[in-house]
Formats: sequence, structure tokens, C-alpha cells
Amino acid sequence: MAYGMVINLRKCVGCRACVTACKGANGTPPTVFRSRVNQAFEGEYPQVKCRITPLLCMQCENAPCVEVCPSGASAKGDDGIVTIDKESCIGCKSCVAACPYQARFYIESGDGYFGADLTAYEEARYGSFPVGTVDKCDFCKGNGRLENGEGPACAQACIAKARIFGDIDELRSMIDERSAVQLMPEQGTEPSVYYIPA
Repeated sequence: MAYGMVINLRKCVGCRACVTACKGANGTPPTVFRSRVNQAFEGEYPQVKCRITPLLCMQCENAPCVEVCPSGASAKGDDGIVTIDKESCIGCKSCVAACPYQARFYIESGDGYFGADLTAYEEARYGSFPVGTVDKCDFCKGNGRLENGEGPACAQACIAKARIFGDIDELRSMIDERSAVQLMPEQGTEPSVYYIPA
């Protein structure tokens, strides 16, 4: 089974509950956002529209980050999830440059949200984020949520139920019926995250 996600842009309200839930579930440092929400405004007053696009690692079938990784730290598993082995990551940032979705983050500092003095929570969590390595979304595989049958924190926290996570083969009918699209199809990456247009 390979995992995937469908994000319904008709339902997403841009509340960023997904961002907050991801931060809490994974304990990521201040500069690392495995889940983010992009807002772009189109038109001129008074005819202005806000385009909201939730972003995360696309878990690409043809992942350029995996192709360029010189140490083999980035790998795609049988479950369709691209992961990073932090012990093998040499921090060269080749994968950061190769990702067209800007879904990878280089960890430059061990500081927390309040500087070098870490809170108890930060001390407990930051061991998973060594300085000089790269981090990204792994559909909550690394924090045990998938293993426990919970699914990604972002999908569970979505108040509008705009994120649907599961077996990509089981999501195919929804993808086809709702004319869901991949971001940047011209890149040839074949993402496992699809968007139902607003």
C-alpha cells in the first residue's frame, strides 16, 4: 500500500490548524514547517480573491530529492513515503535545492522559540532534529501516528475536513470524480498529494 492525500481547496479556510497540529505532533524547531499554508491575493479592490493553498511534502513518485541525495539519506519506501535518515544526512542541501515545492528545511540552529535556553518540551523533542541536517513532512510516519492508525496530525486537525489521507489507490476514484490535480505537473515528479480545485 502506498499513501497519498487529497486536499479540497473548496473546503480549506486557511485557518492553519494543520500547521499548528503538525508543529505539536512533531515538535519541529522554529524554522521548520512540515505543513504550511500559502495565501495569495488576486485582483484589485473591491474585486479581490484570496487563493489558499496548503503545502507539505508531496511524497513524489519521481522524487528529485532522492535522486540528488549523495549519501542515500533521502529514500522512498514501499509505502510511498519519502523519508530522511538523519544519521546519514550530511547537510549538503542538494535536496533542498532540488525540491520544486520548497518542502525541505535545513536545520541551522539548535535554538528554540525563546533562544538558546530550551523549554522542557523543546529539550525533549529537538533530539530528532540535529543541527546541520534537513527535515520534511513524512505523513507523521516518524512520530508513530501512522503505526498507531491515527494518520497525519494535519489531516486529523483540519476543522473543515479538507484533507483526506489514505491508500492512494483507494483515493483514485475521488481524484478522478472531483478532477483533482497535482501541483506543478510539468516537473514530472508525480506527487502523491492532489488538490480538488476551488
